[in-house]
Amino acid sequence: DTRRREGCRQEGGDEDETAIHQLLDNWHQAAADANADIFFGSMTEDGIYLGTDASERWLRDELRSWAKKAFERETAWAFTPSDRTVYFGPANQIAWFEESLDTWMGPCRGSGVLVKTEDGWKIKHYNLAVTVPNEKMEVFRALMKG
Repeated sequence: DTRRREGCRQEGGDEDETAIHQLLDNWHQAAADANADIFFGSMTEDGIYLGTDASERWLRDELRSWAKKAFERETAWAFTPSDRTVYFGPANQIAWFEESLDTWMGPCRGSGVLVKTEDGWKIKHYNLAVTVPNEKMEVFRALMKG
């Protein structure tokens, strides 16, 4: 009966997209609240986090060690996401996203890959990038040469 929707799976369905937005919003809030359990628990065990510095490539538990002092504060870091778009792969088991972020560094962009696990969606890979407006690129390049 095509009129029944209960129990039906839809690729990239609203339920999965809502769950992903909730996961990512909670993940950013966990950093703002310095809640390490939620922050790191939202990532897969082999999850990767790429920071803004070229040297910042961590597996989840390496990031946990590096950020230990930040998560002992009242706020580890506070990024406010907006303009997030989520995409789904075949069989609705993998998703990827891009989002704009308001941060202490100025505008940034986050992007990542999520996998669907028995415990729900988890972050497998996250990339944080500082955005530089094209009209400021020459100034940025000069600073980098400095």
